Amino acid sequence: MMSELGPEDSGRNIVDIIFKSSWLRKDGPLYKIERILKVHNTQRTIQRFEDCRDAVKSHAHASTRKEPRSAADGNELLRFHCTTVSCSLGSRGSTSLCSNIPGCRVCTIIRHGFHAKTLRLGSGSNEIKGVRTTASSGRAHDALRCFDQRRAMLVCRVIAGRVRRGQSDAPEDENDSCSYDSVAGAAGVYTNLDDLAVLNPKAILPCFVVIYKVSEP
Repeated sequence: MMSELGPEDSGRNIVDIIFKSSWLRKDGPLYKIERILKVHNTQRTIQRFEDCRDAVKSHAHASTRKEPRSAADGNELLRFHCTTVSCSLGSRGSTSLCSNIPGCRVCTIIRHGFHAKTLRLGSGSNEIKGVRTTASSGRAHDALRCFDQRRAMLVCRVIAGRVRRGQSDAPEDENDSCSYDSVAGAAGVYTNLDDLAVLNPKAILPCFVVIYKVSEP
């Protein structure tokens, strides 16, 4: 289900550039990439992801609201999600997922997919249930509140669909919340989608895992 991307692999260079260019943290912490792994998703996982895309596109075509991106490709985005790694994944060339479920979060996600949690995207915001994704690797790192030096950064394809942006977009009727596929946090320094909570975990497809270590400058 996992394989390592070597220095000769063009895919590794692309992921490396995506990770580094979106770290956006000149004041630290410092990081060192150990391994970049490619996720080989099962056909079932891929089909569920594509089913999410089809559902979003169908809803967009039927809606009176104009959602061109949703109608075209489900509003697919490249997003980051940082999590913990408590096994030897990535060490000494290891690409095997451990069975420490749910202790090792990265292996749990790769094996069983993401799970929605209760989130609050910023002070004063309402609680929502979904999976937090970010536009940059640095933001994803900050969002994971832990002291582990060794972490896993998942680079994911996300069907964002119709995005609720702030309280002004909030439905008057709570039952209408199902008309949104994701919820954006407050506008950030680099993008207005720094934080995005995806309501359907199946709409997130992990493609690469960057195993890295951090140290304070």
